Amino acid sequence: MSSPEMSSTVKVQINTKLCQGHGRCYDLAPGLFGDDDEGYGQVLGDGSVPPAAERDARLAVLNCPEHAVELLGEG
Repeated sequence: MSSPEMSSTVKVQINTKLCQGHGRCYDLAPGLFGDDDEGYGQVLGDGSVPPAAERDARLAVLNCPEHAVELLGEG
């Protein structure tokens, strides 16, 4: 079982050159991602992931068909 506090410095980002607008990131983690006017994913705020949302961030990474969603700063 994993610790509830995996990391306090994890951030998400979206590689806009890879994103095709499937929307899985903002469906799986609406607190971390939104969509732009054309339906492409965008990071909300500065991309910082609170410990309570880290599971959702990882789901978004794993479910992006283009691998456009990335986690930064993990150990």
